[in-house]
Amino acid sequence: MIIDIEDKLLSSDLFTECFCCDYAACAGVCCVHGDSGAPLLEEEKEIIKKNLSEISPYLKPEGREVVQKQGVAVIDKDGDLVTPLINGEECAYSVYDEEYNCLCGIELAFFDKKNDFRKPVSCHLYPIRVKKTAETTMLNYDQWSICQCARDKGNREKISVYKFLEEPIIRCFGKEFYKKLEKIDKILKDNNTNNK
Repeated sequence: MIIDIEDKLLSSDLFTECFCCDYAACAGVCCVHGDSGAPLLEEEKEIIKKNLSEISPYLKPEGREVVQKQGVAVIDKDGDLVTPLINGEECAYSVYDEEYNCLCGIELAFFDKKNDFRKPVSCHLYPIRVKKTAETTMLNYDQWSICQCARDKGNREKISVYKFLEEPIIRCFGKEFYKKLEKIDKILKDNNTNNK
């Protein structure tokens, strides 16, 4: 089912499916696997470029080298603007802690108040993928196999996709939009209860 809110079309999976990142189980593997880097907006490319001197110290040498050679963003085989990769695998901005958990160097710089850009919207909003057309913006739930542990944890804790992503949804679309999602969620739950 597709839900129409403002100028956006949302998959009902955002309300009916559960998700909650289980970092202890996955160790941030989403930053390592994939066909290409994380999708970037053109303005995010410029923000990263502007803040690169603050972000670079948080990157590992291989990441700094890739960014120096390829730039802060590249065009992938589909023609999309994305983060560069190290040896065609992990994101150039990925770093590891002592337990070999994958972290984001851009986000670490943000947490240390080195800049005010947390990380790319596509990373912050995941597992929601945003697709824009001339007429509308579509928000879909991307079910990646490596995130099974997040679906399991979400189901255990009964956290729907949109609730898990409250902060990035508000960052991208505002508080009023999120309140509308809460109202839709209540209507769906009430309808489900009444149909039982």
